[in-house]
Amino acid sequence: QVQLVESGGGLVQAGGSLRLSCAASGRTFSSYALGWFRQAPGKERELVAAISWPGARTYHADSVRGRFTISRDNGKNTVYLQMNSLKPEDTAVYYCAAREVTMTTAWPPSGWRYWGQGTQVTVSS
Repeated sequence: QVQLVESGGGLVQAGGSLRLSCAASGRTFSSYALGWFRQAPGKERELVAAISWPGARTYHADSVRGRFTISRDNGKNTVYLQMNSLKPEDTAVYYCAAREVTMTTAWPPSGWRYWGQGTQVTVSS
């Protein structure tokens, strides 16, 4: 059984930084892409960032590009989201996700299979 456990959320003032972590367990995650999604109240869940195996390829949504950075530590089966210059509109529940990818999988991928429980990020103005 695959488990994804997020940590690092919290309350921060606008302009501040947070780093989210997601520890994956239950299997070997080689060939797995890892991603971060977020969902604000009343809005659809959106893909924020994704990273391929072993990490050469990344994706960042336009709304966060230049402020957020996704990375992964394959030895620890952990993916990170470094969030800088946070804005009130970044307030949301952030979810970690994983799915297996192949050479022909579209990038960024859709159809994510495994999900974490989410961690709240609140940015005050």
